Amino acid sequence: MTTLPAPKGRLSRARPLSDLTWLRVGGPADYLFQPADVEDLQAFLRELPAETPIFPIGVGSNLIVRDGGLRAVVVRLGRGFNTISVDGNTVTAGAAALDAHVARKAADAGVDLTFLRTIPGSVGGAVRMNAGCYGSYTADVLRKAIIVTRQGDLVDLTPEDLNFRYRQTDLPEGAVLISAVFEAPSGNPEDLHTRMEAQLKKRDETQPTKDRSAGSTFRNPAGFSSTGQADDVHDLKAWKVIDDAGMRGATLGGAQMSPKHSNFLINTGSATAADLEGLGEEVRKKVYETSGITLEWEIMRVGDPLKE
Repeated sequence: MTTLPAPKGRLSRARPLSDLTWLRVGGPADYLFQPADVEDLQAFLRELPAETPIFPIGVGSNLIVRDGGLRAVVVRLGRGFNTISVDGNTVTAGAAALDAHVARKAADAGVDLTFLRTIPGSVGGAVRMNAGCYGSYTADVLRKAIIVTRQGDLVDLTPEDLNFRYRQTDLPEGAVLISAVFEAPSGNPEDLHTRMEAQLKKRDETQPTKDRSAGSTFRNPAGFSSTGQADDVHDLKAWKVIDDAGMRGATLGGAQMSPKHSNFLINTGSATAADLEGLGEEVRKKVYETSGITLEWEIMRVGDPLKE
């Protein structure tokens, strides 16, 4: 068995991950590492055997961990990585800071990061996935991302280094993103908060926010620019092709395509990861059969199936 470094933070063996994902599914990680601070993370990665896989996880809002778990050291950042500071139009946030908290604190200071308010995740995930909504994307406002490499080095990455695309970036293999620096336009704090309240109301009216979901299940089948902007000429919506295939409300075990918004995959209470992924694949098959469109997953699926 591989001997791991002894960190200052918490290192747990065979740690179930189901309570760390919004869909509440997932088998155990070989190890879960929660570093005490940046130096602890650097030292741990530097001393970790090179053949040991690393998988950073945020708040698990866009993730299915399969029922057999993850053969890796899962790194989850906590309180030492969630600070938020504002200087003029520049906002610096730790990777563990929640997107909603960043948006609110920025608005308090008259900085417009309102698009982050309704994104259910953390800053690390927002950068990694080029998160966005209402026509704004992380790529539009990011000025710098700070990572710890697999070798334990502290490195700054530019937007060019990250090569932003629709829901994708080019983070180095095994790197752990620890913070990000944003620059955004000014706005009146009261107006910014009013806009966010309107966005929340709209989201709650159209999306199953009270259910266990992981946000949009599939990418919209359209052309996108490097920052994630849709090509309006060919702008199809995933929910529409799912509806046309008759899969709104479809179920498999405890998994369901939400009757409220058919591009939301939900755990009704008893779903396994296999139920969720299996239903998603049934939807993809049905959509292809009815429209010739191949839907691409937006939710990340990782780990091993449960062995029979």
